[in-house]
Amino acid sequence: MIEHEFADLAGGKNALVLDPKDNVAVALTDLAAGDSCLVVEDSGKKYEVVVTEDISFGHKFALADLKKDQGVFKYGEEIGRMKEPLVKGGWIHVHNMYCDKGMK
Repeated sequence: MIEHEFADLAGGKNALVLDPKDNVAVALTDLAAGDSCLVVEDSGKKYEVVVTEDISFGHKFALADLKKDQGVFKYGEEIGRMKEPLVKGGWIHVHNMYCDKGMK
């Protein structure tokens, strides 16, 4: 499967942070609830986050607890806001994130 090939190319990282402003990481492989995930930032900083739910390859998860209506940052830009609070390691997708631009 492509996610396994990509994970091998990524040097063993499980997730990537694309910009220092980001409060989400992108999964480089499928992750199961309870997995300890190695997160690597562009700066080279590495740390572990335990994911709280299953997260598919290419999807986002929170790097810190997020509050309702808090901005979600990816690529250093706000890509949406939380519909509800989310704990660190939780999956972020359309079910719990909204975009102001789409609501205007």
